[in-house]
Amino acid sequence: MKEKQAAGEQAGHEETPEWVLRLFITGATPNSVRAVNNIRSICDTYLEGRYSLQIIDVYQEPELAQQEQLIALPLLIKKFPLPERRLIGDLSETDKVLKSLGLSI
Repeated sequence: MKEKQAAGEQAGHEETPEWVLRLFITGATPNSVRAVNNIRSICDTYLEGRYSLQIIDVYQEPELAQQEQLIALPLLIKKFPLPERRLIGDLSETDKVLKSLGLSI
């Protein structure tokens, strides 16, 4: 899969979209740490080189949390590609996360 991505990039093809993800967490709580580790692992495995992941601690950046009108944490928001999707929890159910991101195995 890496070879196909590299070949496509070298040929100037822009077939693969960039995923823009935001993960909202609450400090270094066990659920937050699991969510960060899980989404990084998923992105490195399935979206290598094709994603942007912003990890936002709501204690450090409460204004961003307020803008997104969060109801539960940790929360992953897929901003792009559309449609926007929200996934609550520690992201340990890989199949569910992949489906929410619009990826198939």
